[in-house]
Amino acid sequence: MKILLLSILLSLSVYGITFKIIDLHTGFNVENAQVIYNAKTYYSDKNGFVDLNDTNSSVIIKKIGYRPYKKTLPKYSRILKIKPINIKAMYLSFWGANINSKTLKRIMKFVKHNQINSIIVDVKNEFGLTSYKTDVKLANSYGAHKQRTIYKIDKFLKYMKKNNIYTIARIVVFKDTLQAEHNPSVRVKFKNGKDWIDKNNLSWVNPYNKKTHIYTIDIAKDAAKKGFDEINFDYVRFPTRVDLDFNTTDNVAKRIKTIANFLSSAKKALKPYGVFISADTYGEVCYNDKTTIGHTIEMLDKNVDYIAPMLYPSGFAAGTFGYKDPTKNSYAIIKKSILSMHKNTDPQKIRPWLQAFKDYAHSRDFFYAKQVNDQIQASIETKSNGWMLWNPSSRYKKLKLSSKEKIIFDYQLKHENFFNRR
Repeated sequence: MKILLLSILLSLSVYGITFKIIDLHTGFNVENAQVIYNAKTYYSDKNGFVDLNDTNSSVIIKKIGYRPYKKTLPKYSRILKIKPINIKAMYLSFWGANINSKTLKRIMKFVKHNQINSIIVDVKNEFGLTSYKTDVKLANSYGAHKQRTIYKIDKFLKYMKKNNIYTIARIVVFKDTLQAEHNPSVRVKFKNGKDWIDKNNLSWVNPYNKKTHIYTIDIAKDAAKKGFDEINFDYVRFPTRVDLDFNTTDNVAKRIKTIANFLSSAKKALKPYGVFISADTYGEVCYNDKTTIGHTIEMLDKNVDYIAPMLYPSGFAAGTFGYKDPTKNSYAIIKKSILSMHKNTDPQKIRPWLQAFKDYAHSRDFFYAKQVNDQIQASIETKSNGWMLWNPSSRYKKLKLSSKEKIIFDYQLKHENFFNRR
């Protein structure tokens, strides 16, 4: 009788056909999963049920802590199984993003032995260059693709999928020398009218100018169409200098609204592709909502799937949280920063960038296994939804993830309902 009743519930509803969304590994019901179907958005109820019309259309399912689901509805089953994932990622540099590169081969070897399940790769870098030739005509007219390292993006992504890698497309937003040089009207200038070039000899485009929003979102849409699982927006902020002219009234509140508008527009444009969206932010934003870059944790929480604070100990000033040398206190710096975010966002939405490069501000030490594992440990204990390792050249020297990290993760998954999936 119970089986018959369940069968009826799964087959009929006042709206059409009822499907049930469950966790592939645990069988738990998945509540509040976003279901995009026939251009409309639905959400699964507390028992995992969602009402749809038929089995002839494709469906997209998004839920934090899971891989994207993009498939045609099954004809003979009313169960949709989505696969959980706790992101453990490494950054692959623009110049290393080639299937035949030594850099990628080193990383894939590391992946095999260290439970890494995700790769972040530049799609548009700080120079404004694209790693492959997109279908964005304006970008190609600028020559953004001329130094590309990925000649067959389909082959590259197929290789990643074959290795079960979750792919994140890093897209630098407002730091874009190429766009600035080809479109002077959107270039950020000094208040005296002269062109501004930052300390890295790179130019920025004006976040207040909607042309810059459209341009980058078009590139993000192309990456989504190609098959990336997630779009990561970096430098999606205002510069920190105070002597710049943005050709409009400029204040902190307006900056926050402008960045929110960009992310909201990107979210809307990317919705049909089922990709997740993440945004990078300064570590200071975790505990300070009065910065001038246009960010607050509350604003980011409303507009992205994952918030990615850049918690590099080298980036924290001496004295932060009472520590004279933050690089000697990596565990505490990461833990305190993430805990500061908890009052403004769900821990499941937090996925920090961690330091895997030589310190440039304090001790000048390289971050090897112990320093990196200390940061990972802090991320796990604060229930963050994964982590991402940053090394600008993708040279992860003497790095091996500790077995302790795996043991703690497995314990939380099995005994503490770590992702709150029920």
